[in-house]
Amino acid sequence: MHVSELDLARHEWADGDRRLEEERGDRVRYRRLLDQVGVVTDELRRRVGGTFTLPELAAAYRDADTWARQAVADRAPGPGWPRDLALVLAAAFHAYQRGAADYAS
Repeated sequence: MHVSELDLARHEWADGDRRLEEERGDRVRYRRLLDQVGVVTDELRRRVGGTFTLPELAAAYRDADTWARQAVADRAPGPGWPRDLALVLAAAFHAYQRGAADYAS
């Protein structure tokens, strides 16, 4: 079975969302992570726009760690934030994909 880049990305996004929700019990950490997800989501809006497809979003995911690292460092750093960047990225992309023109759960 061939797994596409999009399928792999969507799997990573779902995993990030699941890991984010596992942090709900630690209110301070969860709030910090949500703030960081918000920063990445704002950047996604700016970079991808409001009209996009899932393949376009997956293409943006390829180099997202570079721009997201800078955005979070500038606007929402917290203790140990670099360690959480992959989780934050994946959770943000997971939520943002729902706005794709070709989104289907």
